[in-house]
Amino acid sequence: MKLIRFGKKGKEKPGVEINGNRYDCSKYFTDWNHDFFQYGGLKKLKKVVKENKSTLPKVAKAKRLGSPIARPGMIMCIGLNYSDHAKESGMEVPTEPIVFMKAANTMGGPFDEVTIPKNSTKTDWEVELGIVLQKDVLYLKNEKEAEKAIAGYCVINDISEREFQLEKGGQWVKGKSCPGFTAVGPYLVPKAEISDVLNLKMKLRVNGKTKQNGNSKTMIFKPAYVVWYLSQFMKLEAGDLISTGTPPGVGLGFSPPQYLKDGDVVQLSIQGLGQQQQLFKTYSK
Repeated sequence: MKLIRFGKKGKEKPGVEINGNRYDCSKYFTDWNHDFFQYGGLKKLKKVVKENKSTLPKVAKAKRLGSPIARPGMIMCIGLNYSDHAKESGMEVPTEPIVFMKAANTMGGPFDEVTIPKNSTKTDWEVELGIVLQKDVLYLKNEKEAEKAIAGYCVINDISEREFQLEKGGQWVKGKSCPGFTAVGPYLVPKAEISDVLNLKMKLRVNGKTKQNGNSKTMIFKPAYVVWYLSQFMKLEAGDLISTGTPPGVGLGFSPPQYLKDGDVVQLSIQGLGQQQQLFKTYSK
């Protein structure tokens, strides 16, 4: 069972996908949001599906998929979390997680068109493993507690504008928070349905050409550690999204660098978590 949200942007309804079929769960749940995760929603959802699957309305495959979770309180990100990506970026491998934030209003669906920002010449791609939390946490004692706080995993395209991020001074958030810069989905896969989150193939192509071909096993800081670490500094809430870094092959790392332009199509996937595709279009009023 995978969690989905479907419908027009801003009016998505909660649903599930089971064996390739999609079902509408809006009769039983408001959304896949903070309250759903915080108050045992995943357990309740399993019961609802088991008891009512035959009567749940089916969702047409043509329906737009939004992000599989409602807008979170925070999108937290871990930078340079793959040693080979740090190398291609010309930066040292971090000894502690590099933490930054993205605006929560950047979140979009897995197949939504993405606008290249005004005055941008260095819009870049990043396939990333996303973590969604199922409880509010603060000052977790260890990684075992952190693991219990994880609801599941998803695919993220952590889109970045490198000039805004690296050449404008200050922190990275300017290059990470442009509209549509966090493509999420197509699903949220509950963690119990993933046999080994530390061995998932990660791929990204631009116009059919492979750019990233990595694996989650080369992460420096693993998901449970990341959740534990972040909880030492801030309160994380149910439904929050954590983006855990990208393997090598981003546009910035090529010589010369390669960046997205009008009409480019990006396809990305993570093993067991589904795939995305975005068309990039130049900004216009």
